Amino acid sequence: MNHPAHHQAPDPGTGPLETLLPALALLACAAGYLRLAHTARRRNPVLGWSARRTAAFTTGLLLLAAALLPPLASFAHDDFRGHMAQHLLVGMYAPLLLVLAAPVTLLLRTLPASSARRLTTALHSRPARLLTHPVVALLLSTGSLAVLYFTPLHTTATGHPAGHWLLLAHFLLSGCLFAHAIAGPDPAPGRPGVPARLVCLGFAIAGHAVVSQLMYGGYWVDVHAPAAQVRGGAELMYYGGDLAELLLAAALVTTWRPQRRPRPGMRARPSPSSA
Repeated sequence: MNHPAHHQAPDPGTGPLETLLPALALLACAAGYLRLAHTARRRNPVLGWSARRTAAFTTGLLLLAAALLPPLASFAHDDFRGHMAQHLLVGMYAPLLLVLAAPVTLLLRTLPASSARRLTTALHSRPARLLTHPVVALLLSTGSLAVLYFTPLHTTATGHPAGHWLLLAHFLLSGCLFAHAIAGPDPAPGRPGVPARLVCLGFAIAGHAVVSQLMYGGYWVDVHAPAAQVRGGAELMYYGGDLAELLLAAALVTTWRPQRRPRPGMRARPSPSSA
């Protein structure tokens, strides 16, 4: 079934202010992270801070810059394929790198003791534990795609500058939340084990596949763009989403540290938390 052609949504504009503000925000994030990393190395030269985590954070910011600044930002306003490329960068690829940079761990290492304790208490609170559960993160990230593309929400959001930026913020925050819930190195109290997280990741892969295939076929899609653009965007979601989720699965496997079982006749060593 072919998707009917629609008129393109109004261009919310990509003037100098819309370019300057995200560029300044990204520079501020980079400067803040680098300063905290320097502080962590200065306070504890032996432990230091991983250069790979710093590289992951800066690379994630570069991907955000590629998505939020011209030429892709301008292309995303005029072509649904550009919107989907922006979605993948902001909502899947950049979040994975930002999460692997362990910003919360870095913050805990550099905050004063009293502030670090308050942050730790907040991370252990019931709302935080609920929000960072893989199922909740799955619903907020992958589950929102059907609402976005099968209702008038996409046209409404992209037709106004504020709605456009709120949509990008949702992509980024929900993407970071899901990447953290699945494979984040930062503290995650109450996070289920690896098998449960793999199941959630499998549902995310299936969800992206179903949405992209329905979009490609033109079923139930409510996107005001020419059919060729919608099909192109669906292909980007299908293949680009699969690659991002494979990278997330690889991150989960590489960061997984299974607990060692004590040998028969040997006493198990107490864990650091119980010492």
